[in-house]
Amino acid sequence: MALLQVENVSVRFGGLTAVDGATFSVDAGGVSGLIGPNGAGKTTLFNVITGLQPPTDGRVVLDGTDITRRRPHRRARLGLARTFQRLEVFGSLSARENVLVALEMRRRWNRTGGDLVAEADALLDRVGIAAVADRRVELLPTGTARLVEVARALATGPKLLLLDEPSSGLDEAETDALGRLLRELAASGLGVLLVEHDMPLVMETCSHIAVLDFGRIIAGGAPSAIRDDPAVQRAYLGDARPVP
Repeated sequence: MALLQVENVSVRFGGLTAVDGATFSVDAGGVSGLIGPNGAGKTTLFNVITGLQPPTDGRVVLDGTDITRRRPHRRARLGLARTFQRLEVFGSLSARENVLVALEMRRRWNRTGGDLVAEADALLDRVGIAAVADRRVELLPTGTARLVEVARALATGPKLLLLDEPSSGLDEAETDALGRLLRELAASGLGVLLVEHDMPLVMETCSHIAVLDFGRIIAGGAPSAIRDDPAVQRAYLGDARPVP
């Protein structure tokens, strides 16, 4: 069974259909990509999965549990974590303190103990930014701050990690390191769903890709199949009409 199942999800805002019958799945132990042109509905679909946007139709199933009507914090406790396209960090706190916030929340719901500071430092080291643990996040480059957000998401102990444009602000070396990190996380059993415009990162990191255009899934499969799909090529070449 897939770790995440998105089944016939639609989102309508009045007369506007932002997502139209989207169906796809994400497996544990792999990196899946959700790609598409600007305005295709990717972030809206992310918001449905994480509980920030109720769907008009369809359902979301996480590890066998229907979470369609669960609140975001309940989904987090079931093992769902995400980052945001627009950076969401506590700028006045240090990188370590940002991660500690998530660790403290996790300890409240699962009653675990342990040295949280050491765990925070280990997570910062895992994403490659241990050297900035004591720096206030508002003083960090945007790319580094995004990695703080990734570490904070991992601090909740998720089964599924959703990343919205995580390479934004990263240079080429940092992007390569991010790709390696995502593959390592997947190898440890974590499911990863990646929304990303950096196509080399997507093609080199993801084992399965779903393509969204005008709110509809128009293709799904391995990177090689997606690269050669005529419908995907039309979508990215700027054809203004929905692909039939």
